[in-house]
Amino acid sequence: MTQPRTRWDLAGEANRGYAEKFARLVADGEDVEGEARLVDSLVGRGARILDVGSGMGRVAAALVARGHDVVAVEPDAALVAQSRATYPDLAVQHADILTASLDGGFDLAVAVGNVMVFLAEDTERAVLARLRSLLAPTGRVLVGFHPVDGPATARDYPHEEFTADAVASGLRVDACFGSYELHPPSPAYAVWLLSRDDAPATTTSYGHPLR
Repeated sequence: MTQPRTRWDLAGEANRGYAEKFARLVADGEDVEGEARLVDSLVGRGARILDVGSGMGRVAAALVARGHDVVAVEPDAALVAQSRATYPDLAVQHADILTASLDGGFDLAVAVGNVMVFLAEDTERAVLARLRSLLAPTGRVLVGFHPVDGPATARDYPHEEFTADAVASGLRVDACFGSYELHPPSPAYAVWLLSRDDAPATTTSYGHPLR
């Protein structure tokens, strides 16, 4: 079955600025690891992490450097090539998340950098369900995107619509923030932490339930 083209793919040359921007930031030694720092704080040492829409590899590479077992998946051939050139030690699977060959059991699935708002039309629930199916029983999903007024070629994805799609896909919303530094929720950007709807309630180190 042929997969529908993603909004990212349909945008074509309009996406070139993304790759050029981050190539320049990496070359200049700028900090491009903000998302990776949050991811690292959410898992134990040596966690198994899936980076969906890994782009030019900056988040996945930062997580590998922190000692995690990372599987990176990216459907854009140009970004896969850029990733392999920039981070030659990072393995990247050139595939769409809906058709990628993956084993399950991930401690965390990461879909940051507006991945969700660049998906093919009407595939959001299928992608979220696929991510759920790849999680370990206590695994979680970290998602970040502009709900409105994002990149010109992306869709608007309001908070309430994303929440409904996540719940319908078998995921539970644990938290929503306005940034990767955990600022309060914001209309401008949303960072979601999700878990499987059948996952047990987590506890603090003192044994008290968090919810």
